[in-house]
Amino acid sequence: MSKLTLKEIASHFNVSIATVSKALKDSHEISEELKVKIKLYAKENHYRPNKLALNLFNKSTKTIGVVIPNILNYFFVQVLYGIEKVANEKGYSIITCITNQSLEKETKTLELLGTGSVDGVIISSAAEESELVGHAEHLNELSENQIPLVMFDRVTDLVDCDKVIVDDFEAGYKATKFFLDTGCETIAIITPIEDSVISRLRIEGYKKALEEKEMGYDEKLVVATDDKEDLDLTLSLLLNYKKIEGIMVLDEITAVKVMSIVKARGYHVPKDVSIIGFTNGELSKYVTPSMTMVSQHGKYIGETVSKILIDRIENSGSNRPFETKIVKTSLVVRDSTIKL
Repeated sequence: MSKLTLKEIASHFNVSIATVSKALKDSHEISEELKVKIKLYAKENHYRPNKLALNLFNKSTKTIGVVIPNILNYFFVQVLYGIEKVANEKGYSIITCITNQSLEKETKTLELLGTGSVDGVIISSAAEESELVGHAEHLNELSENQIPLVMFDRVTDLVDCDKVIVDDFEAGYKATKFFLDTGCETIAIITPIEDSVISRLRIEGYKKALEEKEMGYDEKLVVATDDKEDLDLTLSLLLNYKKIEGIMVLDEITAVKVMSIVKARGYHVPKDVSIIGFTNGELSKYVTPSMTMVSQHGKYIGETVSKILIDRIENSGSNRPFETKIVKTSLVVRDSTIKL
């Protein structure tokens, strides 16, 4: 069944398309009798406005594109919740695009969003640090197409736009200092995001905390892993290398897996090994023991990027300089670490 158009309604009543449009918008310029007839006819025939045509007419889609690398990471779930909350309040819809860490998929997504299907884009890039130089041009093309862009979490200085970032250096420093203050001296790091700026900054914070205690940095205590690696084997090698007293794991799902493997090998958490993870999602609360986590305040980040982008969209003529907001982390202490 074909979709009813304004032209067909106008033909039925032998009036102009403009008259039908005004009647449906309850304009005082149209008689009450005709408005009632047109509205009733439109309702009975399931008329729906052509949003694409309206958007083209208004030069606005009232839609935001959100590009994230991973939906299984609870941090991004929290960010999405915050983005959607503010967007909904401001009358915007969101299109969520998940790249699954694929730079190729992200590039194609940006090309699609750059055609004018959205008013602005929010992105946490899947690009690794070594890939950002080549990938930055795809991000900059959005600005060239006059589509505002806000980056969060995984950002780059090669793109001139608004950014919201977590203080990852402080996060690594704070978690390491907590380990040291509770008596843990040999502290390892498990990173499933080795080639990211985030991982590098957290490790630099870790080094700083060790340096303040005049403790040397041992690169063998920093272990990279990913979905293709055997985490069980990786941990076996690590635990056999030295007596490990603390493990900092740079995402939540890996942290839960690490704790499960450590316990299966006969270690008591936290008496033998303390564990701190990142993100503070639902998993960490309900495992046994509950996990001490670094909270990155994902919902707040989502709300912040959404507000910044919508402000850019609605004040497109403004020459306000771009800004970078830094969000501090919090350490949520639970039972997987020794108490102070």
